[in-house]
Amino acid sequence: MNIDLAVIILNWNATEDTIRCVQALTAWSSIKPFIIVVDNASRDGETAVIKSECPTAHLICNVENLGFAGGTNRGIVEALALSNAPILLLNNDAIISEEATQRLLQTLEKEPHVGLIGPLLFDGDRPDKLLFAGGKSPIKHHNTRISSLKPGAPVRFVEYVSGTAVVIKADVFHRVGLLDERYFFSTELADLCLRAKQQGYLSAADTRARAFHKVSRSSGLRDTLYVYYIVRNRFIYIRNTVSKVKLFYFIFWTLYSLSLWLKLFLTGKHATSQAVGLGLKDGLQGRFGGQNDRVLAACSKSSQLAP
Repeated sequence: MNIDLAVIILNWNATEDTIRCVQALTAWSSIKPFIIVVDNASRDGETAVIKSECPTAHLICNVENLGFAGGTNRGIVEALALSNAPILLLNNDAIISEEATQRLLQTLEKEPHVGLIGPLLFDGDRPDKLLFAGGKSPIKHHNTRISSLKPGAPVRFVEYVSGTAVVIKADVFHRVGLLDERYFFSTELADLCLRAKQQGYLSAADTRARAFHKVSRSSGLRDTLYVYYIVRNRFIYIRNTVSKVKLFYFIFWTLYSLSLWLKLFLTGKHATSQAVGLGLKDGLQGRFGGQNDRVLAACSKSSQLAP
């Protein structure tokens, strides 16, 4: 099949966002994307609506929520079976223009040593606010997001790019493998970028391309689920990537997480402190994969018990 670009979009109980995202892509004139929508076991009826409103998209329906890593992998496998075209991972609450995507594809073609290329990510509700211009190591930095730009070349090499909007050469997956599904959500792109670098593929941000992410759409989960996975997944990353100083990082992030848990608890943020505590416990014990229901239930209970 002759494909310019394969696009993978995940849906989890956000049909309107997914439909808007797909319809924006189908309006492109120069790039003819092959769109794959992966539904992560959404509420009853959502996939029927997507089929009706997005008839040209290829729909994959998972029987359970596989998270970002697992759901994206289902789409990647499908795309690789069809062609060797670059793959765009795109959040359904993100917007990227055809021109910005063309820029990323051109950079990927001109830079043979670049395997993953992302745009600058701006806040969809505040288009002047830069959210992400590349990422730093999640075990060497607390705040891993580069959110300011200094003068320099238009293509900036970074330690990792965001899965919100990123174009990846198919050869990266052929040589490096898929996303590590133990992460479920968060940090899996940092892991992939490091594995790609070990195989000679660099990650970069192209400052001439912009995308916009409506982070407010998922704000309700940012104090619980997001916090849990960020805390827990650092320990997967340590296990995967560190050899000589593994114990140091385990001790450092254990102490950091304990201090964060205590600070949140003492300031009355009981649901978030519960998320941190569970993330630390599971990270140390090696309890990985999806834990949405368990974490949300524990955080809800903790919040109800708060004075």
